[in-house]
Amino acid sequence: MTEKKILAVVGATGQQGGGLARAILDDPAGEFSLRALTRDVDSDAARELAARGAEVVQADLDDPESVKKAFQGAYGAFVVTAFWEYNSPEREQAHVRAAVDAATAAGLQHVVWSTLPDTRLHVPIEDGRMPTLHGKYKVPHFDSKGEADKVFTDAGVPTTFLSTTMYFESFLDFFKPTRDDNGTLYITLPMADSPLPGVAREDIGRTAYGIFKQGKDLIGETVNLSGENLTGEEYVAEMGKALGEKVEYRPLTFEQVRALPVPGADDIANMFQYYAEFSDYFAGVRKPEYVRTLNPDLQDFATWLAVHKGQLAE
Repeated sequence: MTEKKILAVVGATGQQGGGLARAILDDPAGEFSLRALTRDVDSDAARELAARGAEVVQADLDDPESVKKAFQGAYGAFVVTAFWEYNSPEREQAHVRAAVDAATAAGLQHVVWSTLPDTRLHVPIEDGRMPTLHGKYKVPHFDSKGEADKVFTDAGVPTTFLSTTMYFESFLDFFKPTRDDNGTLYITLPMADSPLPGVAREDIGRTAYGIFKQGKDLIGETVNLSGENLTGEEYVAEMGKALGEKVEYRPLTFEQVRALPVPGADDIANMFQYYAEFSDYFAGVRKPEYVRTLNPDLQDFATWLAVHKGQLAE
């Protein structure tokens, strides 16, 4: 029997890495085996992966030597960082360097890096349409990842860049439908009338798995994720069909988002302004029909709603 190729999955108990971990385990006849990297090997999620046959190892991007050890002997790796856990571009960059150094030391043949576009390519720092943050970013949690793309490239790591987007699951928390005093359901997505690509969280990992299965053809390429590109009005129309009642779209302005009493509100507001005003560069390059060639089970919004509608208007 041919020995399976090991895929080392950073964040295997998290949202993105977890989807890839499950995709590997759900394909026992496939060519890959799972090495699940996690900071806590005793967590319920880690134990569940181990029970399904995964090799579970302790690794922490704050501890570069642990990542080097975890990558040794692997064929490839999925790398994701957790910007919103620490809200620091500097720490994210250090995490990327740890992963890149580990990939280089291990001689990995294929890395999939979960990234986002550097908005400064389209909104220069001196552009006054949106405020500059931390002195050198427009959308820090985008720009830091986009900046990190070059770290992989310059180090010669054979990388496919998986550019993500808003999770459909955001409608279960951040943009959950709310009832007004008249009992009408509504959402407040700050997108005006521009399209916003969305993807089911599980499909990020599934698409990463499809990239690894494709082989090395996609090394050096960017795969732009989307399950469907919908406007606010189109999102609420689908919600209304699923829930059997009218749902209204009441868009917020970017300034209203900046004023929200939540950490990173300025970053989030700039992100939505980028989505809305630079749609050609974001939504315009996201083609669900292409993503479906890598992930045949890719969910559109209606498919996702059929599973989650019970959580939407609790």
